[in-house]
Amino acid sequence: MGQGRELLLRCAVLPLLFLLPLPGNDAQVAADRACHQYTNKTCEECLKNVTCLWCSSSKQCVDYPVRNVLPPSSLCELRSARWGVCWVNFEALIITMSVVGGTIILALVICCCCCCRKKKSRKPDKEEEKAVREKEQRRVRQEERRAEMKSRHDEIRKKYGLFKEENPYAKFENN
Repeated sequence: MGQGRELLLRCAVLPLLFLLPLPGNDAQVAADRACHQYTNKTCEECLKNVTCLWCSSSKQCVDYPVRNVLPPSSLCELRSARWGVCWVNFEALIITMSVVGGTIILALVICCCCCCRKKKSRKPDKEEEKAVREKEQRRVRQEERRAEMKSRHDEIRKKYGLFKEENPYAKFENN
């Protein structure tokens, strides 16, 4: 059960790694002591032990409730709760992490939408390419059929003398 609690505590600490100073030997020594002995002392002394939570309104140092992500209000209000560092309360931490997380998610969604739109407009899909090829092939076949029909009609006209040859003297007849 101790390993599960430690793992859960580490998972809860992970987002705060950038805000917290790296613990030194003092934090390891303080980890051996119980949190309640730092009650009515300073926040810095209490938070040397990473398993402790400081409640600034009641000046109590209590064990962090690992089973809950956030400390319950019966233990300490969010705006009074301090964990890791004394200058950041849970209320500000929640708001900050929400804004940063929302901004990152929004940026990722916008980037994905822009990239997908560029790929779609830049590269026509296979169905469109196939339709364009078929249309071109139909046009070429139609032109071939027209030329073939015209040559057949011209042969028939020649055979029966209906072929209209340009009369070189046609200019003079109309005068």
